[in-house]
Amino acid sequence: MILRVDNIETAYGASQVLFGISMQIERGQVATLLGRNGMGKTTTVRSIMGLNRTHGGSIQFNGQRIDGLSADQVARLGIALVPEGRQIFPNLTVEENLVAFAANRCKAKQPWTLERVYALFPRLQERRRNMGNQLSGGEQQMLAIGRALMTNPHLLILDEATEGLAPLVREEIWQCLAHLREVGQTVLVIDKYVERLIRLADTHTVIERGKVVWSGSSEALRAAPDVWHSYVGV
Repeated sequence: MILRVDNIETAYGASQVLFGISMQIERGQVATLLGRNGMGKTTTVRSIMGLNRTHGGSIQFNGQRIDGLSADQVARLGIALVPEGRQIFPNLTVEENLVAFAANRCKAKQPWTLERVYALFPRLQERRRNMGNQLSGGEQQMLAIGRALMTNPHLLILDEATEGLAPLVREEIWQCLAHLREVGQTVLVIDKYVERLIRLADTHTVIERGKVVWSGSSEALRAAPDVWHSYVGV
């Protein structure tokens, strides 16, 4: 087990958002966190990353309890986040964005390097001297994923992986995620395209109003379309 979230509760001031969220991810798995907008998915991710303090439950990563750690401490343990909105550095070039925080946090024998990221996203190599604010939304998402991979994390988290992307670019991101699965990267994905996620992921956790309402395998979710129509569909 690489990540174990047990009954976490998180609030913004007096407004509680998470009410006992639990989930777990095994090493090498692709897992998803599903639910409509405003149901607590991003707050769950922010709680895992140490960006929001929990006031109940526990979070363990690689056997170590991490709730209570700061975001930089969590990141150094080997969790990389591709945040909603990408948040790349607009005043750095593509290549500078990629190398700024390069590390080998999982001690990989074949770590992610500039060359590997450029092979995964050839468009980034073409735009390597462009500033971050000169990229399209799709290129920025590729850059955000590449930047996270350059830390060589144990766990990669993508919040709204394909949100707002053109169909062709979205397909490139799905192909990237399929490749990451093939090479054994552990991934947690938040996205709304359940049909694609069923084909990609091993396990799914569905939340509604800060509570887990369903969890299970892709096979189980495929057999229960009422679940994702009720809790994920618009």
